Formats: sequence, structure tokens, C-alpha cells
Amino acid sequence: MDNFIEKFRNTFFTKQFIIFVLIGIVNTFNGTVFSYIFSSFLSANIAFIPGYISGLLISYILNSFITFKEKLSLEKLTKFTISSMPNFFIQYIVVIICTTIGFHKLFAYMLAAIIGVPVTFILMKFFTFRNRSNK
Repeated sequence: MDNFIEKFRNTFFTKQFIIFVLIGIVNTFNGTVFSYIFSSFLSANIAFIPGYISGLLISYILNSFITFKEKLSLEKLTKFTISSMPNFFIQYIVVIICTTIGFHKLFAYMLAAIIGVPVTFILMKFFTFRNRSNK
């Protein structure tokens, strides 16, 4: 049990995780704004998809350079996209639920962005950027 607690601390109580969260805040803003813009000519649920993809590309660039200090590459972009898929599905379900029960689409986008942070960080750290982040 002590080993689990130590691993948890070493993963989430780090400067790297704090930077990831700060970039996540920027990405939440980007994804929300892009989704909201796309929702002016698409349904709220459909607009979430290109909004998420727009934010994802910005997030990849920021996390590569700032959080994990690695160069951009097609391989890492692919892994980044794969690592983001669970987060996307979690967020998309939240958007569908929130908009179906009548929450404002802007609130739905923001709430959805907050929910998947821990899952995404673990996938990014140990799958996408594992070369440097585990040293």
C-alpha cells in the first residue's frame, strides 16, 4: 500500500503535473471557444468534435514543448491522439448528457473538459512521452 501511495504522490504531486494542469486550463479554454464557435453552425454535440480536435492540436504542441520537453513528431502526435481518445469519449458523453438535460452548451463543454484530466495525464506520461518523463 505504501508503494501505491508513493507512486501516486510521484505522479500527481509534481511540477510536471501542475504544468500539465495549467496547460489543460489553456486547452479547456481553447476547446470550449472552438466548440462554441463551431456550434454557431453545427449542433452542440457535433460542434464538440472539431472543437476538441482544434484544442487537441494546440495541447500537443504545448505539452510537447513545456510539460514533457520533447520535440514534435508524427509518432508522438499519433500516440498523443490515442492517449486522448479515452478523454474524448468521457468528455463527449458528458456533453451529450449535459445538453440533453438542458444545461447550456458552454457549461457542458467546460464541465466535460475538467473531468478527464487525471486519466489523460497518466496516458500522456507513461505512453506518449515516456522516454523523458520517467527519468
